[in-house]
Amino acid sequence: MIRNGSKAVSPPLWLLAELTYRCPLHCAYCSNPINLGDPVDELTTEEWCRALEQGRELGAVQLGFSGGEPLLRQDLEEIVAHAHQLGYYTNLITSAVGLTEKRIIKLKAAGLDHIQISFQSADPDLNDAIAGKRNAFSHKKAMFNAVKSNGFPMVMNVVITRQNIESIEAIMALAIELDADYVELATSQYYGWALHNRDALLPSHEQIERAEARVNALRNRQEGKGPKFLFVTPDYHEQRPKPCMSGWGNIFLNIAPDGKALPCHSAALLDLPHPNVKDQALSDIWYHSESFNRFRGFDWMPEPCRSCNEKETDFGGCRCQALLLTGDAANADPVCSKSPHHKVIEEAVAKANQGCHSEALARNVKNSHLIMSTKP
Repeated sequence: MIRNGSKAVSPPLWLLAELTYRCPLHCAYCSNPINLGDPVDELTTEEWCRALEQGRELGAVQLGFSGGEPLLRQDLEEIVAHAHQLGYYTNLITSAVGLTEKRIIKLKAAGLDHIQISFQSADPDLNDAIAGKRNAFSHKKAMFNAVKSNGFPMVMNVVITRQNIESIEAIMALAIELDADYVELATSQYYGWALHNRDALLPSHEQIERAEARVNALRNRQEGKGPKFLFVTPDYHEQRPKPCMSGWGNIFLNIAPDGKALPCHSAALLDLPHPNVKDQALSDIWYHSESFNRFRGFDWMPEPCRSCNEKETDFGGCRCQALLLTGDAANADPVCSKSPHHKVIEEAVAKANQGCHSEALARNVKNSHLIMSTKP
């Protein structure tokens, strides 16, 4: 642990390598930046390997490979192998589009520890419509089975929105059929394209309560057997914000495709001098950069956060959400009922509570306002 002024800063535990923002899918709930940048600016193999070496020296032990779709990096196996040699526990977060059994075997040989595959629905047509990719569902199922047969622990991830929430029982049945180890039913968080499409994606409060009850009912019937289901409610339906990334610059370090080092996935939104691993060491970035120190600790907090007895639990909530919804990243997260800006959340939830039925949304999922564009 290093002290930076009044702040005691521990090493990061979790490093996320966003290898590319390129993606074959077009999910309307994507939280990647709307401006994806230019693929020519992506870190080279050598630059990724050097950054991972510095992350391990810094203390990171958990490493996720994400995107976009990390399988689009032809050097993925080389980067995985280097991470394995460094001693990371590695996890591939993928849509499985572009995955083959041959590549699964190569990733296993490279030392990959864990794979997470995303689905959009248990219904093949709706899954493919949400993903914007024909035949994606059948390929995902085939690759899920191939991953399991090659001995990987498997996480199934489904982003829950108003498009698929009413079919949550069918989604859980699919997870049981596929023999998933863990299932993350994570309601969308509203950044990037997800914020742009929020009015069509945010479930009503009644839908959230009904879905959570169905998940709990299945857990009770399982009696500890089968997949472990985690249901993550959207913080829009809570009275207190989530402890975003367990606090700014506390345990998590994100490296964007172009090399920007960020305290969270969306931190590039903030008007801060984001350092880049191409020209600055990760240890210097983590401990000394303005970007990582700006919202560490509690001294930066205005009221009502500064005097709140819950600040050590929620850290004031999400800085990116505060910026997007109030115009100032230092404000209390408007999800919090104590925030003077909480009305913007109440209005969004009220609109969701009055929204159209999920069946109508499923039929209209291909409407242009629900489709995001990504570079191929």
